[in-house]
Amino acid sequence: MPAETTAALILFLLPLAWSPGPGNLFFATLGARDGIAASCRASLGYHAATWIVTLVLGLGFGQLAGTAERAAQVMALAGGAYVLWMAWRLWGAGALVPNHAPPRASARDGAVLLLLNPKAYAIIAAMFAQFLAEDSDTGRVLWIATLFTLNNLAAFTVWTWAGAGLLRLWQDRLSAERLNRGASLLLAGVALWMMLR
Repeated sequence: MPAETTAALILFLLPLAWSPGPGNLFFATLGARDGIAASCRASLGYHAATWIVTLVLGLGFGQLAGTAERAAQVMALAGGAYVLWMAWRLWGAGALVPNHAPPRASARDGAVLLLLNPKAYAIIAAMFAQFLAEDSDTGRVLWIATLFTLNNLAAFTVWTWAGAGLLRLWQDRLSAERLNRGASLLLAGVALWMMLR
């Protein structure tokens, strides 16, 4: 995959993986309560499931994109519209209200979290619609799945490591508003780029 496409994929993934979502908040809570070491099993489960699911969906999507270019264009527009909707929702989001801490999480808990996370599937579909339509070979799918997984791993590790501080920061109304609006603008830019490319 060309370096410029890899850079575009990273820019696409940054606001999606690093902004608050089910996975981020789960790992921030684990970090706040148990620390990084105690969250490693859940992280391993989540990211192993991420890589496998992304690879499987990418291989299937590659076949679809290769035979139905129009479907890939529709998916790119739909994915861009969904990301724009997420940006709109994030713009008006308030401060977080944390729930009680979950029990110690296992690798199975992490995998189940990924499998039941609708945000993950929406991002995967939008990502493949945008970055796989031109060339659907297995190597490209493998590279996208790996980069997606590593980006999530980096984001979730930071959320885990700084969980208590980040949760406090997003609980403050003014700080939460600034963080939400900054992430919202990044998402909106990504969405428009996806739809107009």
